[in-house]
Amino acid sequence: MTTKAVPTPQPIFEKSRPGRIGCNMPKCDTPEVDLTFLGPLRETVEWPEIAELDLLRHFTNLSHLNYGIETGFYPLGSCTMKYNPKVNERAAIFPGFANIHPMQPERSVPGAIETIAQVQDILSELTGFPSLSMQPVAGAHGEMTCLMMIKAYNSARGEAARTVVLVPDSAHGTNPASAARCGYTVRTVPTDSQGNTDLAALRDAMGDDVAALMLTNPSTLGLFEPNIEEVCRLAHDAGAQVFCDGANMNAMVGMTRPADHGFDCMHLNLHKTFSTPHGGGGPGCGAIGVKPHLAPFLPSPVLMRKEGKAIVDHDRPLSIGRVSGYFGQFLMAVRALTYLLAYGRDGLPQISRHAVLNANYVQARLAGVLPAAYDRPCMHECVLTAAEYKKAGVRALDLSKRLIDHGFHPPTNYFPLIVPEAIMIEPTETEAKETLDAFCDALIAVCEEAVQDPGALTAAPTTQVVGRLDEAAAVKVLDIAWKSNRTAASV
Repeated sequence: MTTKAVPTPQPIFEKSRPGRIGCNMPKCDTPEVDLTFLGPLRETVEWPEIAELDLLRHFTNLSHLNYGIETGFYPLGSCTMKYNPKVNERAAIFPGFANIHPMQPERSVPGAIETIAQVQDILSELTGFPSLSMQPVAGAHGEMTCLMMIKAYNSARGEAARTVVLVPDSAHGTNPASAARCGYTVRTVPTDSQGNTDLAALRDAMGDDVAALMLTNPSTLGLFEPNIEEVCRLAHDAGAQVFCDGANMNAMVGMTRPADHGFDCMHLNLHKTFSTPHGGGGPGCGAIGVKPHLAPFLPSPVLMRKEGKAIVDHDRPLSIGRVSGYFGQFLMAVRALTYLLAYGRDGLPQISRHAVLNANYVQARLAGVLPAAYDRPCMHECVLTAAEYKKAGVRALDLSKRLIDHGFHPPTNYFPLIVPEAIMIEPTETEAKETLDAFCDALIAVCEEAVQDPGALTAAPTTQVVGRLDEAAAVKVLDIAWKSNRTAASV
């Protein structure tokens, strides 16, 4: 089965026509001012002349070219691009939340403080960590904050010589970046043949210079670490702390708690697991949870409960200090609390159950064309390999580009780096079986086409406004400005 490429009409950006008017300006009701004292004015600016209807259609059509979770399936692995319910947004625009000012005295915003405290209460119950902070504004920011706390903790107990952080070879790139940003030396721990942490290599890497082990569980291979208690024990026996990268918490919500596995601290992506928007690089929330021995080092001020009342504690002599203004992204807490209360205690486990079910369904349906990197049940995402298509001159990126012609956003490619021609798919719990079947049918068709007509893939996409881009050059030589071919004389 193949899909015939149907060219999409190209948008015409040059719509200005001399003499056309899109609005009627009111008569000037203030004295005119001579601005020539400012210097030469821009007399050659090419102001567009366009009718209102033409302008409206132009921007409406442009908006239809956007792809988002509300227009289609977003299978990016390790991103948890789940649907953000509209009720979250309605709660976030309540005047009592949206109109308060961060400079208001704490006594004037008890409702906002209680909102954050309730989110922390629920996250504490879900993760097992008794102390939390909502200050970090992204996942990587939460990672870095935890490492800063570990550094302060080691210094306080006279072990500042612990300058090494261990990071698995399958980790998110933010892990080694956060460690390096905190001044640590990074050592890599390999993955064994089953996709787990190599225990022998971990033992060899441990020493009195190790400050922490950063571990994602489930891993970025989409696999739960069966030896997690042993991994944490090895680190603790060496005097090191164990940080949990919570990017994949969507697989564990309501089912198991990272603190019970032996982790000392973790971050949570509210903009992944708890359905607040990713935004365009933000606003996010990388909330952190810690065990009691790290609690004195939490970013100040600390929002906590005293005799059941939410209070703000500024008396934190061992704190690493603020890591963001005020209490972080407050409206993210509002959205997350709405989401958490909508599910309730009994409903929250359904998040992880359905996320894991959907991922295993996709892995099983695609097994004949894209084998799993490790032949075992996955968790909330599956990591597949397209290595067999290289002999036909087709790579994982080509498969993904051809998927665009079928109307689907591509999954994550080439991550984790240890999997050749990796394709990483995370369906999340919000997608229906019909959507997953349509996606799998399209990907199976693309894989068949890779063998029968590889040229169709290497040329893809062919049905979009733009074709195949040089993505490396686009990053290195970014140019997003539209340049008119008109001259002043043609206006």
